[in-house]
Amino acid sequence: MSAKPLEGIKVVEFGQNLAGPYCGQILAFLGAEVVKVERPDGDDARKWGPPFVDGDATGFIALNRGKKSITCDLADPGQREALIERIGAADIFVHNLRADVPAKFGIDGPTLTKRFPRLIYADLGAFGHTGPWKERPGYEPIIQAVAGLISLNGDPSGPAARVGVSIIDLSTGMWTAIGVLAALAKRAATGQGSLVNTSLFESGLMWASNHVAQYSVTGKMPPRQGTGHPSLTPYQAFECSDGPLMICPGNDRLWRKFAEVLGHPEWPDEPRFKTNVDRFERREMLLGMIADIMKRESRAHWSARLDALGVPNGPLNTVPQVLELAQTAALGMFLKPYADSPALFHGLPLSIDGERAGSLARAPKIGEDNSGEDGGGR
Repeated sequence: MSAKPLEGIKVVEFGQNLAGPYCGQILAFLGAEVVKVERPDGDDARKWGPPFVDGDATGFIALNRGKKSITCDLADPGQREALIERIGAADIFVHNLRADVPAKFGIDGPTLTKRFPRLIYADLGAFGHTGPWKERPGYEPIIQAVAGLISLNGDPSGPAARVGVSIIDLSTGMWTAIGVLAALAKRAATGQGSLVNTSLFESGLMWASNHVAQYSVTGKMPPRQGTGHPSLTPYQAFECSDGPLMICPGNDRLWRKFAEVLGHPEWPDEPRFKTNVDRFERREMLLGMIADIMKRESRAHWSARLDALGVPNGPLNTVPQVLELAQTAALGMFLKPYADSPALFHGLPLSIDGERAGSLARAPKIGEDNSGEDGGGR
């Protein structure tokens, strides 16, 4: 694209670890100038290795490419005031500092939005901006535990499992970016900035929301489903002769086609399997019958037959297998910004006017832009 959507927008990001920096990364990849503020010893995530590339952990690089970096010791009045002036000259301030830090140093939302009425102030916390836990610290695994997500995942016969390595952090970064973009639209119409509040816990509650709705109606929680769905049947992975294949016949029409592939076109007309409610009530029976058939042939065999009838399916791939997919290569999601390293880093999962949002830029070194002409910490 000749001009990126956020070109001309200035962002100050006092982000650390994952969620705050990912919000900044989204804005940077959309064209904003993002100045990352770090403590003098740097973002903790720089040391979250191995592995390392160019002296920094890959997780840090993944979420901080294309930014500038300055350092600021908030305890130093001169550096703190310089930071506040930089924030005032920016359009957006994003941070995920510990809850008690902003007010202690005069960089909290009420103070700065009053001083700079056009500022969009995004405060990304652990447990939210209100309530008895508003100052409680938290990391991703804690949020997954407290929000109930770990209790919902994993094979029913095994231990509970985390949803993913960084799903809460990254989704909270996305929600923060969405809030910032909405605030920019509001400011364009009214001239007034906004205070945007997000938190890891709220994202965790959102991910658990379907189960909350189900429990609130029935008073019961379904058992952990493994690869399956708590309501749809069948809708999960089945073990073939050479590995598992995920199959998702998400409506009665697709169920009829799936049954045809299985060699039992009569099943959808039988009262016991006719509707999803019927199938759900006989879930274990039906899944066992399907499993007995699926294990007789390979994934390629079943996938070819399912594809021919338009039944959604796909193998459970490993990361190396994902990288070998022609579809992955065609989308151009992963880039090699370091010529001396094979490391692959993501662009954004969106394209505008046919171009991937992202760049080949590297992550900045600690404080490498301290001498910039637009002010800021030293």
